[in-house]
Amino acid sequence: MNQNPKIQLTNRSKVVSNKEMTFMERLYLPAILKGLYITMSHFFKKEVTIQYPEVKRPVSDIYRGLHVLKRDDEGRERCTACGLCALSCPAEAITMVAAERTDDELHLYREEKYASIYEINMLRCIFCGNCETACPKEAIFLTDRFVASETKRNAFVYGKDKLVEPKDAPIDISKRQTAEVKTFKLDKSKSHNK
Repeated sequence: MNQNPKIQLTNRSKVVSNKEMTFMERLYLPAILKGLYITMSHFFKKEVTIQYPEVKRPVSDIYRGLHVLKRDDEGRERCTACGLCALSCPAEAITMVAAERTDDELHLYREEKYASIYEINMLRCIFCGNCETACPKEAIFLTDRFVASETKRNAFVYGKDKLVEPKDAPIDISKRQTAEVKTFKLDKSKSHNK
């Protein structure tokens, strides 16, 4: 067998030499001093730790955080359980069960159909925003709020009790609605905006 030792698979290969170390290299003193210099320089840098939750780090206007199911101006839930948000979710984190509205529930839901069960598994959610883009009724939005930490996996399955905004304290999502999204939602030529 004739093996050629000069064949290189990459251009990044380095020639390794077995040269003798100098006296200073054997003492490792330059390496130790360099390490001490780096350590001491970090003592005088600005502190990067943020004391959360007392101090909150500023987030972008279009930050994708915890979901919210919006209400209309009369306090009724906007979601019509069409399922477009669940279909557009690449992580399959959204599940819902549709139900028919009864006559005594007119003040609760604005459409004939509503989501009797609406759940998002926050452990599966990748916060991509596809659900908010797909929703024709502007019922679901991602907010600037964080998902709270929990110790049990079941606590990360958020139902309507955690997702629907309170009637007395609506959540501002105006920064999430960019001009492009607003014009798209108003365009009646799109099939799902009719």
